[in-house]
Amino acid sequence: MMPNDASHKLIPMTDFVIEYYSNEGYADLQTLNLMKNYANFLRHPLTLALFVPVDPNGNVLKEPKNYSSWKSLKHNEVLSDDTPAVSGFEEYNVYKKAEQNCFFEGFKVAYNGYSVVRITSSYDESIELSCNKNDSKFQTFTDIESLTVFDEIYLSPTALKMIGIKRK
Repeated sequence: MMPNDASHKLIPMTDFVIEYYSNEGYADLQTLNLMKNYANFLRHPLTLALFVPVDPNGNVLKEPKNYSSWKSLKHNEVLSDDTPAVSGFEEYNVYKKAEQNCFFEGFKVAYNGYSVVRITSSYDESIELSCNKNDSKFQTFTDIESLTVFDEIYLSPTALKMIGIKRK
């Protein structure tokens, strides 16, 4: 999945403050709230669920067969808690709901071993992260802010909503 033109990249807090302040020209209450939300977002500890769909126990979910085709159907675009499960498609609904909880776009499982899950970015293969299944901790990275060392990590609609950024 390639991010679209309206995608927002993960950036360091200083860049975020400068970018939003320079666009507004002054720091109104809404801008200050956005900055506070982004700072809290950056402090969020990393979990596998932020990158790829996982079950309630933190285990990586396997993408259902023909999921892309199923997801592209108009009536499957919006999924909410009150969406009735269509018999035979529970697996698709579970996967889509877990996918909607991810904060980052375009990550895929490159390796799912006994004790380690390795994920990569579909838009930049050099972005590779490893998560220890035993303690659910990432090697090298601890929180979202630590990921700002990468040039390209795209935020999902869920992350943007959490921060308070409206998509254009």
